[in-house]
Amino acid sequence: MEGEGSHEDVEMEVEQEREPSSSSLSSSSAAMKRFGLKNSIQTNFGDDYVFQIVAREDWTSMAVSLSSNAVKLYSPLTGQYLGECRGHSATVNHISFNVPSSPHILCSSSSDATIRFWDTRTFHQVSFINAGPSEEVFSFSFGGPADNLLAAGCKSQVVFWDWRTMKKAACLEESHMEDVTQVHFVPGHQNKLLSASVDGLMCLFDTSGDINEDDHLESVLNVGTSIGKVGFCGDSNQKIWCLTHIETLSVWDWKESIMEVNFEDARSLTSDRWTLGHVCIGLRCTSLCKYGQPTWILAWGRITYLLVEMTVDYFVDCYYSMDENRLWVIGGTNSGTLGYFPLYCKSSQGGASTIGSAEAVLLGGHAGTVRSILPMSRLSGRITQSQGIFGWTGGEDGRLCCWLSDEAFDSNRSFISSALVAKVQKNSRKSRHSPY
Repeated sequence: MEGEGSHEDVEMEVEQEREPSSSSLSSSSAAMKRFGLKNSIQTNFGDDYVFQIVAREDWTSMAVSLSSNAVKLYSPLTGQYLGECRGHSATVNHISFNVPSSPHILCSSSSDATIRFWDTRTFHQVSFINAGPSEEVFSFSFGGPADNLLAAGCKSQVVFWDWRTMKKAACLEESHMEDVTQVHFVPGHQNKLLSASVDGLMCLFDTSGDINEDDHLESVLNVGTSIGKVGFCGDSNQKIWCLTHIETLSVWDWKESIMEVNFEDARSLTSDRWTLGHVCIGLRCTSLCKYGQPTWILAWGRITYLLVEMTVDYFVDCYYSMDENRLWVIGGTNSGTLGYFPLYCKSSQGGASTIGSAEAVLLGGHAGTVRSILPMSRLSGRITQSQGIFGWTGGEDGRLCCWLSDEAFDSNRSFISSALVAKVQKNSRKSRHSPY
Protein backbone atom coordinates (compact mmCIF):
# COMPACT_ATOMS: atom_id res chain seq x y z
CA MET A 1 0.00 0.00 0.00
CA GLU A 2 1.31 3.43 -0.88
CA GLY A 3 2.53 5.83 1.80
CA GLU A 4 0.73 8.97 2.80
CA GLY A 5 3.53 11.38 2.13
CA SER A 6 5.09 12.21 5.50
CA HIS A 7 7.91 10.77 7.59
CA GLU A 8 5.69 10.29 10.64
CA ASP A 9 2.77 8.86 8.68
CA VAL A 10 4.36 6.41 6.27
CA GLU A 11 1.33 4.27 5.52
CA MET A 12 -2.03 3.36 6.89
CA GLU A 13 -2.23 0.27 9.02
CA VAL A 14 -5.05 -2.14 8.25
CA GLU A 15 -6.07 -4.75 10.78
CA GLN A 16 -8.41 -7.66 10.26
CA GLU A 17 -10.47 -9.33 12.95
CA ARG A 18 -8.05 -12.01 14.09
CA GLU A 19 -10.28 -14.63 15.60
CA PRO A 20 -13.71 -15.51 14.21
CA SER A 21 -16.24 -16.54 16.82
CA SER A 22 -18.00 -19.88 16.86
CA SER A 23 -20.79 -18.60 19.07
CA SER A 24 -24.36 -17.64 18.28
CA LEU A 25 -26.61 -14.81 19.33
CA SER A 26 -28.91 -15.06 22.32
CA SER A 27 -32.61 -15.72 21.86
CA SER A 28 -33.40 -12.06 22.55
CA SER A 29 -31.40 -11.02 19.49
CA ALA A 30 -32.25 -13.95 17.24
CA ALA A 31 -34.40 -11.76 14.96
CA MET A 32 -31.60 -9.28 14.40
CA LYS A 33 -29.44 -9.36 11.35
CA ARG A 34 -25.84 -10.12 12.25
CA PHE A 35 -22.94 -8.12 10.91
CA GLY A 36 -19.30 -7.74 11.82
CA LEU A 37 -16.10 -5.78 11.59
CA LYS A 38 -14.66 -5.91 8.08
CA ASN A 39 -11.42 -4.07 8.76
CA SER A 40 -10.00 -1.12 10.65
CA ILE A 41 -7.64 1.61 9.51
CA GLN A 42 -5.21 3.37 11.81
CA THR A 43 -5.30 6.92 10.46
CA ASN A 44 -1.91 7.84 11.88
CA PHE A 45 0.82 6.38 14.03
CA GLY A 46 0.48 9.23 16.52
CA ASP A 47 -2.30 10.14 18.93
CA ASP A 48 -4.77 11.61 16.44
CA TYR A 49 -8.48 11.66 17.13
CA VAL A 50 -11.02 11.13 14.38
CA PHE A 51 -13.49 14.02 14.64
CA GLN A 52 -15.86 13.59 11.69
CA ILE A 53 -16.48 11.33 8.68
CA VAL A 54 -18.45 12.52 5.64
CA ALA A 55 -18.91 11.07 2.15
CA ARG A 56 -19.39 12.40 -1.35
CA GLU A 57 -22.90 12.04 -2.70
CA ASP A 58 -21.72 9.41 -5.21
CA TRP A 59 -19.77 7.56 -2.45
CA THR A 60 -16.52 7.57 -4.42
CA SER A 61 -14.64 9.03 -1.45
CA MET A 62 -15.06 9.90 2.21
CA ALA A 63 -13.29 12.64 4.16
CA VAL A 64 -12.03 12.21 7.70
CA SER A 65 -11.07 15.19 9.89
CA LEU A 66 -8.35 14.57 12.47
CA SER A 67 -7.04 16.27 15.58
CA SER A 68 -3.81 16.94 13.67
CA ASN A 69 -5.80 19.64 11.75
CA ALA A 70 -5.59 17.54 8.57
CA VAL A 71 -8.38 16.00 6.52
CA LYS A 72 -7.66 12.62 4.95
CA LEU A 73 -9.63 10.96 2.18
CA TYR A 74 -10.36 7.27 1.71
CA SER A 75 -12.52 5.07 -0.46
CA PRO A 76 -15.65 4.10 1.54
CA LEU A 77 -15.93 0.84 -0.40
CA THR A 78 -12.35 -0.40 -0.07
CA GLY A 79 -10.73 1.70 2.66
CA GLN A 80 -7.96 2.72 0.25
CA TYR A 81 -6.12 5.91 1.20
CA LEU A 82 -6.56 8.60 -1.47
CA GLY A 83 -4.79 11.70 -0.15
CA GLU A 84 -5.03 14.50 2.36
CA CYS A 85 -5.78 18.21 2.63
CA ARG A 86 -3.56 20.31 4.91
CA GLY A 87 -3.72 24.02 5.58
CA HIS A 88 -5.67 24.63 8.79
CA SER A 89 -3.62 25.80 11.76
CA ALA A 90 -6.19 24.95 14.44
CA THR A 91 -8.94 22.40 15.14
CA VAL A 92 -11.08 21.42 12.13
CA ASN A 93 -14.61 21.71 13.51
CA HIS A 94 -16.74 20.76 10.51
CA ILE A 95 -16.33 19.22 7.05
CA SER A 96 -18.87 18.74 4.25
CA PHE A 97 -19.11 17.80 0.57
CA ASN A 98 -22.41 19.70 0.17
CA VAL A 99 -21.06 22.59 -1.91
CA PRO A 100 -23.79 23.29 -4.52
CA SER A 101 -23.00 22.07 -8.04
CA SER A 102 -19.47 21.07 -6.99
CA PRO A 103 -19.44 17.38 -5.96
CA HIS A 104 -15.63 17.20 -5.97
CA ILE A 105 -15.22 20.17 -3.61
CA LEU A 106 -14.76 19.55 0.12
CA CYS A 107 -15.43 22.40 2.52
CA SER A 108 -13.89 22.65 6.01
CA SER A 109 -14.18 25.16 8.86
CA SER A 110 -11.77 25.65 11.72
CA SER A 111 -10.93 27.47 14.90
CA ASP A 112 -8.27 29.27 12.82
CA ALA A 113 -11.13 31.59 11.64
CA THR A 114 -11.24 30.19 8.10
CA ILE A 115 -13.57 28.22 5.85
CA ARG A 116 -11.54 26.46 3.17
CA PHE A 117 -12.53 24.85 -0.12
CA TRP A 118 -10.52 21.87 -1.37
CA ASP A 119 -10.47 20.18 -4.78
CA THR A 120 -10.41 16.50 -3.81
CA ARG A 121 -9.05 15.54 -7.21
CA THR A 122 -5.78 17.34 -6.47
CA PHE A 123 -6.11 17.80 -2.66
CA HIS A 124 -5.27 21.49 -3.12
CA GLN A 125 -7.05 24.46 -1.59
CA VAL A 126 -8.94 26.40 -4.27
CA SER A 127 -10.56 29.12 -2.19
CA PHE A 128 -11.10 30.28 1.39
CA ILE A 129 -13.06 32.71 3.56
CA ASN A 130 -11.54 34.50 6.53
CA ALA A 131 -14.18 35.11 9.18
CA GLY A 132 -12.12 37.78 10.91
CA PRO A 133 -9.50 38.07 13.65
CA SER A 134 -9.96 35.91 16.75
CA GLU A 135 -12.99 34.15 15.27
CA GLU A 136 -13.68 30.42 15.41
CA VAL A 137 -15.94 28.76 12.85
CA PHE A 138 -17.76 25.86 14.48
CA SER A 139 -20.32 24.89 11.83
CA PHE A 140 -21.53 25.89 8.37
CA SER A 141 -24.30 25.08 5.90
CA PHE A 142 -25.16 25.86 2.27
CA GLY A 143 -28.63 26.96 1.23
CA GLY A 144 -30.85 30.02 0.92
CA PRO A 145 -33.70 30.85 -1.48
CA ALA A 146 -31.30 30.94 -4.46
CA ASP A 147 -28.98 28.27 -3.00
CA ASN A 148 -26.28 30.95 -2.89
CA LEU A 149 -25.78 31.37 0.86
CA LEU A 150 -23.11 29.97 3.11
CA ALA A 151 -24.10 30.35 6.77
CA ALA A 152 -21.65 29.75 9.60
CA GLY A 153 -21.56 29.78 13.37
CA CYS A 154 -18.66 32.08 14.30
CA LYS A 155 -18.36 32.21 18.08
CA SER A 156 -21.70 33.76 19.16
CA GLN A 157 -22.57 35.12 15.70
CA VAL A 158 -24.39 33.69 12.70
CA VAL A 159 -22.65 35.00 9.59
CA PHE A 160 -23.78 34.73 5.96
CA TRP A 161 -21.70 34.92 2.79
CA ASP A 162 -22.63 34.62 -0.88
CA TRP A 163 -20.41 31.64 -1.64
CA ARG A 164 -20.33 32.51 -5.34
CA THR A 165 -18.58 35.83 -4.70
CA MET A 166 -17.22 35.10 -1.19
CA LYS A 167 -18.69 38.43 -0.03
CA LYS A 168 -20.33 38.77 3.40
CA ALA A 169 -24.12 39.11 3.12
CA ALA A 170 -25.18 39.50 6.77
CA CYS A 171 -24.07 39.08 10.37
CA LEU A 172 -26.52 38.29 13.19
CA GLU A 173 -24.99 39.23 16.54
CA GLU A 174 -27.86 39.38 19.01
CA SER A 175 -29.68 36.05 18.71
CA HIS A 176 -27.10 34.04 20.66
CA MET A 177 -24.95 34.95 23.65
CA GLU A 178 -22.47 32.07 23.45
CA ASP A 179 -20.77 29.86 20.83
CA VAL A 180 -23.00 28.75 17.95
CA THR A 181 -22.27 25.03 17.69
CA GLN A 182 -24.64 24.17 14.83
CA VAL A 183 -26.15 25.86 11.77
CA HIS A 184 -28.33 23.95 9.29
CA PHE A 185 -30.52 24.99 6.40
CA VAL A 186 -33.67 22.89 6.73
CA PRO A 187 -33.83 20.18 4.01
CA GLY A 188 -36.75 20.91 1.70
CA HIS A 189 -37.10 24.42 3.18
CA GLN A 190 -33.92 26.05 1.94
CA ASN A 191 -34.88 29.56 3.01
CA LYS A 192 -35.06 28.40 6.66
CA LEU A 193 -31.92 28.30 8.77
CA LEU A 194 -31.67 26.68 12.20
CA SER A 195 -28.91 27.69 14.61
CA ALA A 196 -28.07 26.11 17.98
CA SER A 197 -25.76 27.32 20.70
CA VAL A 198 -24.04 26.67 24.00
CA ASP A 199 -26.54 29.20 25.43
CA GLY A 200 -29.24 26.49 25.12
CA LEU A 201 -31.22 28.25 22.39
CA MET A 202 -32.23 27.10 18.90
CA CYS A 203 -33.16 29.96 16.56
CA LEU A 204 -35.06 29.69 13.27
CA PHE A 205 -34.41 32.36 10.63
CA ASP A 206 -36.02 33.19 7.30
CA THR A 207 -33.13 33.98 4.96
CA SER A 208 -35.20 35.59 2.19
CA GLY A 209 -34.26 39.14 1.22
CA ASP A 210 -31.91 41.31 3.27
CA ILE A 211 -31.30 39.26 6.42
CA ASN A 212 -31.61 40.96 9.79
CA GLU A 213 -32.66 39.85 13.26
CA ASP A 214 -35.61 42.23 13.61
CA ASP A 215 -37.44 40.93 10.55
CA HIS A 216 -36.03 37.45 9.96
CA LEU A 217 -35.87 35.75 13.36
CA GLU A 218 -39.02 33.61 13.27
CA SER A 219 -38.82 31.64 16.52
CA VAL A 220 -36.61 30.79 19.49
CA LEU A 221 -36.69 27.34 21.12
CA ASN A 222 -35.24 27.16 24.62
CA VAL A 223 -33.60 23.78 25.27
CA GLY A 224 -32.24 25.01 28.57
CA THR A 225 -28.75 23.56 28.38
CA SER A 226 -25.72 23.63 26.07
CA ILE A 227 -26.55 22.11 22.66
CA GLY A 228 -24.09 19.76 21.00
CA LYS A 229 -25.79 18.45 17.89
CA VAL A 230 -29.11 18.82 16.07
CA GLY A 231 -30.71 17.26 13.01
CA PHE A 232 -34.03 16.84 11.22
CA CYS A 233 -36.62 14.09 10.99
CA GLY A 234 -40.28 13.63 10.10
CA ASP A 235 -42.13 13.40 6.79
CA SER A 236 -41.27 16.96 5.73
CA ASN A 237 -38.29 17.51 8.06
CA GLN A 238 -40.53 19.52 10.37
CA LYS A 239 -39.06 17.85 13.47
CA ILE A 240 -35.75 18.63 15.14
CA TRP A 241 -33.84 16.15 17.29
CA CYS A 242 -31.46 17.74 19.75
CA LEU A 243 -28.57 16.23 21.73
CA THR A 244 -26.99 18.30 24.50
CA HIS A 245 -23.57 18.33 26.11
CA ILE A 246 -25.04 16.78 29.26
CA GLU A 247 -26.44 13.84 27.23
CA THR A 248 -30.12 14.80 27.19
CA LEU A 249 -32.30 14.24 24.12
CA SER A 250 -35.35 16.15 22.92
CA VAL A 251 -37.54 16.31 19.81
CA TRP A 252 -39.15 19.57 18.65
CA ASP A 253 -41.62 20.69 15.97
CA TRP A 254 -40.09 23.83 14.46
CA LYS A 255 -43.26 24.73 12.56
CA GLU A 256 -45.33 24.75 15.77
CA SER A 257 -42.40 25.94 17.96
CA ILE A 258 -43.10 23.27 20.57
CA MET A 259 -41.14 20.53 22.29
CA GLU A 260 -42.77 17.14 21.72
CA VAL A 261 -40.43 14.82 23.64
CA ASN A 262 -37.83 15.45 26.34
CA PHE A 263 -35.61 12.68 27.70
CA GLU A 264 -33.61 14.28 30.50
CA ASP A 265 -32.59 10.80 31.66
CA ALA A 266 -31.74 9.48 28.18
CA ARG A 267 -28.47 7.91 29.31
CA SER A 268 -30.04 5.87 32.09
CA LEU A 269 -32.98 4.88 29.87
CA THR A 270 -30.71 3.53 27.15
CA SER A 271 -28.42 1.82 29.67
CA ASP A 272 -31.43 0.05 31.23
CA ARG A 273 -32.38 -1.27 27.79
CA TRP A 274 -28.95 -2.52 26.80
CA THR A 275 -28.05 -6.09 27.68
CA LEU A 276 -25.90 -8.15 25.35
CA GLY A 277 -26.22 -11.92 25.36
CA HIS A 278 -23.27 -14.03 24.29
CA VAL A 279 -22.79 -17.77 23.93
CA CYS A 280 -19.14 -18.78 24.33
CA ILE A 281 -17.04 -21.90 23.89
CA GLY A 282 -14.62 -22.64 26.70
CA LEU A 283 -12.91 -19.59 28.17
CA ARG A 284 -13.34 -17.37 25.12
CA CYS A 285 -16.32 -15.70 26.77
CA THR A 286 -13.91 -13.75 28.98
CA SER A 287 -12.93 -11.62 25.99
CA LEU A 288 -16.36 -9.98 26.06
CA CYS A 289 -16.12 -8.91 29.70
CA LYS A 290 -13.93 -5.92 28.84
CA TYR A 291 -16.90 -4.31 27.05
CA GLY A 292 -19.32 -4.44 29.99
CA GLN A 293 -20.15 -5.87 33.40
CA PRO A 294 -21.30 -9.54 33.39
CA THR A 295 -24.54 -9.88 35.34
CA TRP A 296 -24.66 -13.68 35.34
CA ILE A 297 -22.92 -16.64 33.74
CA LEU A 298 -24.50 -20.03 33.08
CA ALA A 299 -22.29 -22.90 31.93
CA TRP A 300 -22.84 -26.35 30.42
CA GLY A 301 -19.43 -27.99 30.21
CA ARG A 302 -17.36 -25.88 27.83
CA ILE A 303 -20.40 -23.93 26.54
CA THR A 304 -21.07 -20.76 28.52
CA TYR A 305 -23.88 -18.24 28.20
CA LEU A 306 -22.76 -14.79 29.29
CA LEU A 307 -25.15 -11.88 29.86
CA VAL A 308 -23.31 -8.56 29.77
CA GLU A 309 -24.89 -5.36 31.04
CA MET A 310 -23.74 -2.29 29.08
CA THR A 311 -23.73 1.33 30.25
CA VAL A 312 -24.17 4.25 27.85
CA ASP A 313 -21.53 6.85 28.66
CA TYR A 314 -22.34 9.35 25.89
CA PHE A 315 -24.36 9.86 22.71
CA VAL A 316 -22.64 10.11 19.34
CA ASP A 317 -25.47 11.00 16.99
CA CYS A 318 -29.01 10.25 15.88
CA TYR A 319 -29.97 8.35 12.74
CA TYR A 320 -33.26 8.92 10.90
CA SER A 321 -34.69 6.54 8.29
CA MET A 322 -36.90 8.48 5.89
CA ASP A 323 -38.27 5.25 4.39
CA GLU A 324 -39.54 3.98 7.72
CA ASN A 325 -40.01 7.34 9.46
CA ARG A 326 -38.01 6.03 12.42
CA LEU A 327 -35.40 7.70 14.60
CA TRP A 328 -32.59 6.04 16.54
CA VAL A 329 -30.24 7.59 19.09
CA ILE A 330 -26.74 6.12 19.00
CA GLY A 331 -25.06 5.66 22.36
CA GLY A 332 -21.51 4.63 23.13
CA THR A 333 -19.34 3.28 25.91
CA ASN A 334 -15.90 4.51 26.92
CA SER A 335 -14.50 1.21 25.63
CA GLY A 336 -15.80 1.88 22.11
CA THR A 337 -19.02 -0.17 21.83
CA LEU A 338 -22.01 1.45 20.07
CA GLY A 339 -25.74 0.77 20.32
CA TYR A 340 -28.67 1.97 18.20
CA PHE A 341 -31.76 2.70 20.33
CA PRO A 342 -35.15 3.43 18.68
CA LEU A 343 -37.25 6.37 19.85
CA TYR A 344 -40.97 5.82 20.27
CA CYS A 345 -42.71 9.19 20.43
CA LYS A 346 -46.28 9.44 21.65
CA SER A 347 -48.90 9.80 18.94
CA SER A 348 -52.12 11.79 18.78
CA GLN A 349 -53.83 8.68 20.18
CA GLY A 350 -51.83 9.02 23.37
CA GLY A 351 -49.25 6.78 25.00
CA ALA A 352 -45.96 7.63 26.64
CA SER A 353 -42.79 8.42 24.75
CA THR A 354 -39.93 6.03 25.42
CA ILE A 355 -36.61 4.70 24.17
CA GLY A 356 -36.54 1.06 23.09
CA SER A 357 -33.98 -1.69 23.54
CA ALA A 358 -30.83 -1.64 21.43
CA GLU A 359 -31.63 -2.88 17.92
CA ALA A 360 -28.05 -2.78 16.72
CA VAL A 361 -24.69 -3.20 18.42
CA LEU A 362 -21.24 -2.43 17.01
CA LEU A 363 -18.80 -4.28 19.22
CA GLY A 364 -15.07 -4.98 19.05
CA GLY A 365 -13.86 -2.30 16.65
CA HIS A 366 -12.81 0.60 18.86
CA ALA A 367 -10.79 0.90 22.05
CA GLY A 368 -12.00 4.37 23.06
CA THR A 369 -14.70 6.99 22.65
CA VAL A 370 -16.33 7.05 19.20
CA ARG A 371 -16.73 10.53 17.72
CA SER A 372 -18.39 10.00 14.32
CA ILE A 373 -20.57 7.55 12.42
CA LEU A 374 -21.03 7.43 8.65
CA PRO A 375 -24.01 5.19 7.81
CA MET A 376 -24.07 3.69 4.34
CA SER A 377 -27.39 1.87 4.68
CA ARG A 378 -29.05 4.74 2.83
CA LEU A 379 -26.94 3.90 -0.21
CA SER A 380 -29.00 1.87 -2.69
CA GLY A 381 -27.84 -0.04 -5.70
CA ARG A 382 -25.81 -3.05 -6.74
CA ILE A 383 -22.44 -1.86 -5.41
CA THR A 384 -23.53 -1.64 -1.79
CA GLN A 385 -25.47 -4.89 -1.92
CA SER A 386 -22.44 -6.76 -3.22
CA GLN A 387 -20.08 -5.15 -0.71
CA GLY A 388 -22.50 -5.48 2.21
CA ILE A 389 -21.12 -2.41 4.01
CA PHE A 390 -23.23 -0.99 6.83
CA GLY A 391 -21.04 2.02 7.58
CA TRP A 392 -17.89 3.51 9.06
CA THR A 393 -17.04 4.76 12.54
CA GLY A 394 -14.14 6.83 13.87
CA GLY A 395 -12.99 7.81 17.32
CA GLU A 396 -10.42 8.91 19.85
CA ASP A 397 -8.32 5.82 19.23
CA GLY A 398 -7.49 7.29 15.80
CA ARG A 399 -9.11 4.33 14.12
CA LEU A 400 -11.62 4.01 11.28
CA CYS A 401 -13.75 0.87 11.42
CA CYS A 402 -15.76 -0.53 8.54
CA TRP A 403 -18.83 -2.59 9.50
CA LEU A 404 -20.42 -5.27 7.33
CA SER A 405 -23.99 -6.41 6.98
CA ASP A 406 -22.90 -9.37 4.87
CA GLU A 407 -24.30 -12.61 6.29
CA ALA A 408 -21.31 -14.43 4.87
CA PHE A 409 -19.07 -12.73 7.40
CA ASP A 410 -19.17 -15.07 10.40
CA SER A 411 -18.91 -12.80 13.43
CA ASN A 412 -20.97 -12.21 16.53
CA ARG A 413 -19.08 -9.10 17.54
CA SER A 414 -21.78 -6.96 15.97
CA PHE A 415 -25.38 -7.43 14.93
CA ILE A 416 -28.02 -5.24 13.37
CA SER A 417 -31.77 -5.04 12.93
CA SER A 418 -32.69 -5.62 9.29
CA ALA A 419 -34.62 -2.33 9.43
CA LEU A 420 -31.35 -0.41 9.71
CA VAL A 421 -29.39 -1.90 6.86
CA ALA A 422 -29.83 -2.52 3.14
CA LYS A 423 -30.77 -6.06 2.17
CA VAL A 424 -27.80 -8.12 1.06
CA GLN A 425 -28.14 -10.39 -1.94
CA LYS A 426 -26.81 -13.85 -1.17
CA ASN A 427 -24.17 -15.14 -3.54
CA SER A 428 -23.87 -18.78 -4.42
CA ARG A 429 -20.21 -18.74 -3.40
CA LYS A 430 -19.44 -17.21 -0.01
CA SER A 431 -16.01 -16.23 1.21
CA ARG A 432 -14.54 -14.26 4.05
CA HIS A 433 -13.67 -10.65 3.39
CA SER A 434 -10.02 -9.65 3.40
CA PRO A 435 -8.74 -6.24 4.48
CA TYR A 436 -7.62 -3.84 1.79
